[in-house]
Amino acid sequence: MAFTDTLVLGAIAGFTIFLGLPVAGLRTTAPRYLAFLNAIAIGILLFLFVEIMHAAAEPVEEALKEGSAALSQLGVLLVLGFGLGLLSLVYYTRRVVVDPTASAARLALLIAAGIGLHNFSEGLAIGSSSQRGDLTLALTLVVGFGLHNITEAFGIAAPLAGRPVGWRVLGLAGLIAGGPTFFGTIVGYSFTSEPLAVLFNALAGGALVFVIGELFAAGRRLSAPTWNGWGLTAGFFAALLTDFALVAAGG
Repeated sequence: MAFTDTLVLGAIAGFTIFLGLPVAGLRTTAPRYLAFLNAIAIGILLFLFVEIMHAAAEPVEEALKEGSAALSQLGVLLVLGFGLGLLSLVYYTRRVVVDPTASAARLALLIAAGIGLHNFSEGLAIGSSSQRGDLTLALTLVVGFGLHNITEAFGIAAPLAGRPVGWRVLGLAGLIAGGPTFFGTIVGYSFTSEPLAVLFNALAGGALVFVIGELFAAGRRLSAPTWNGWGLTAGFFAALLTDFALVAAGG
């Protein structure tokens, strides 16, 4: 497939995330509903964390089984990426003091950053399959990842529900989360790099651990444990079902 056509596919897969962001426009203020939306975001991100860390650890496990010389390099990248993804956000938030409204926007952008790192690896898969000439797989990945991104957008929008939010924040969040799919497509088409995939997946995993912790803290402040439980269940299974749909489609 031509490089230009591949870029179009990467853009479509990445920016479908904008289709789910309008959920942030919900004007509900009841704590139980906000807790439910917050917990949905946690459920989605928990699923993504498991998926991402499996993808990051798999090459390391394969190198361990085969006694590959790349084992040490991949292992270091896994640990380094995870630590950098987590600790960079820890130190960033220690230096930033914001008001409650900005805090919601900041959390949404942090979630977008974690998802964006994950989506970079999805772009790598699209670009790589296109470069090999596997058009069917490339199109399947675009459709599957596009649908997955819509679900992920709910996780970004959840902290903003019930609060005044401008399109500038939503637009920035969409670019941060969806843009890496496009750039990952470029990299994946240009060359294939297992170490790069391990590094970015580990970065995403570390970032998501921090974000999930922040969301749990926000959920506890809303004091609605039952709604938290239902939201966690709904979010996790929504992400799981979209993943099943992707697998069923051949992605």
